[in-house]
Amino acid sequence: METELSKKLGVEHAIFGFTPFPAVAAAITRAGGFGVLGAVRYTAPDDLKRDLDWMQDNVDGKPYGLDVVMPAKKAVDGISEADIEAMIPAGHRDFVRETLAKHQVPELAEGEASGWRITGWMEQVARNQLDVAFDYPIKLLANALGSPPADVIRRAHDHGVLVAALAGTATHARRHAEAGIDIVVAQGYEAGGHTGDIATMVLVPEIVEAVAPLPVLAAGGIGSGEQIAAGLALGAQGAWLGSLWLTTTEADLHSRALTAKLLAAGSGDTVRSRALTGKPARQLRTEWTDAWDDPSGPGALPMPLQGLLVAEAVSRIQKYEVQPLLGTPVGQIVGRMNSERSVQAVFDDLTRGFERAIDRITRIAGRSGPVPKEEPQS
Repeated sequence: METELSKKLGVEHAIFGFTPFPAVAAAITRAGGFGVLGAVRYTAPDDLKRDLDWMQDNVDGKPYGLDVVMPAKKAVDGISEADIEAMIPAGHRDFVRETLAKHQVPELAEGEASGWRITGWMEQVARNQLDVAFDYPIKLLANALGSPPADVIRRAHDHGVLVAALAGTATHARRHAEAGIDIVVAQGYEAGGHTGDIATMVLVPEIVEAVAPLPVLAAGGIGSGEQIAAGLALGAQGAWLGSLWLTTTEADLHSRALTAKLLAAGSGDTVRSRALTGKPARQLRTEWTDAWDDPSGPGALPMPLQGLLVAEAVSRIQKYEVQPLLGTPVGQIVGRMNSERSVQAVFDDLTRGFERAIDRITRIAGRSGPVPKEEPQS
């Protein structure tokens, strides 16, 4: 499953696996793909350093990358997290309290900090992450909010690191190309997390054409080797997979109840909601997302206010595994995630499926024979 891009990065298979879990990212790389560690949850630089040290010791010398979340335009200087928190309306805080009380969600213990913070969406936090990351031999820097600031792109290139940016439209992709990024991730509507409105099958060829000759990765609704083959047939040079790894044995969701919900969910059990971050993000549909999407409610706040508002609530829901409210970002491919398997087992299934797809197309092409030339009209 080699492409020009996978050869450039020195990986056997053009499978790019995004995950917040170092053990999963390392296993993807060891299996012959390209593991990409999501950095958004690392609010303390020392925590990221610890896990990158571990990655270095567990990738067998093979390449890997890092995914950050930062806006292309610089935020106003001097604004602290406390300043941003002060912008949250009292009515929204009341709504959170009422929703949690309705479901009898216990409080955190006194002095116990929220384990889920969204400060990683703030630019300075991402810059602190990069100060750590560039001390390691990462081969790719991906940004989930589009093109990183120009100085970050220059800094990455100075370190010999390729830069990727996610795009939901061909217009976005062209802007990324103009900004100087190296790889566009065409993320379709089916994907988990922040997504646009265009389906992968439509989006990928549009972006391939829009940014040629830049390499494009297909993302969204991809969880089988056959679907990877489809992405490559549309012109992509690889597949970007995220949701599929959530139910691997190396993943660390800290919740058996959440794993069980993912394994039981079908492809129709997700929703694009602003409930988690303030931007539309595909996730499991729960009574929490329903409450925020209900027109009678206050509605979600813009990023990063919504993430700061719900941080403690999400921690409480996760800690006490409150079933009606318990969810996570995940794509429509969740319908295929019906058993816990190792990353290597998932990889083996992907490569077998890819081979089946190629054999099938080869047989079809062989039966069809060459396309006859049209006779010139007189």
